[in-house]
Amino acid sequence: MLRYQEDNELHKDFHSSTNMTLDYIAGKYGVEALKMILRRTGKNVYKSIHDKLAQGDASELVEHLNWFFMREQGKYQLTVEDDKIVFEVFECPAHRHLQNIGQAVSPYSCLQTGEVNAGMCEDTMWESDVQIIEPGHCVQTFRKVVKK
Repeated sequence: MLRYQEDNELHKDFHSSTNMTLDYIAGKYGVEALKMILRRTGKNVYKSIHDKLAQGDASELVEHLNWFFMREQGKYQLTVEDDKIVFEVFECPAHRHLQNIGQAVSPYSCLQTGEVNAGMCEDTMWESDVQIIEPGHCVQTFRKVVKK
């Protein structure tokens, strides 16, 4: 069961404040500090997803991806196999919202996705990769690997 599954009013300005926070942290403390914060977010804020991935169970990750993108009417395709999850985002809801309000998308927006995903997979049997196709369009891949 998904730990965070809000069904109340959607506050899209979350995207705006997150976007500005990415720029602030990178500008004030550097990109390496931002990466560290984002990885810790993936591992600690999404702890229940991380813990299930550590057990080999990707069900909560799949539910999380599907729930939040469906909720924001994102355009995506989610393909789930036993040892691989491919999440192609055709239109990022955060990018769409920022463009709609006239705010420039942070150059760290996609870095955020990659680092949070990496944090969720850290010290588990899963690893992640994000391939940017174009702004707002990416392919996020999660693979179960045998680690030695």
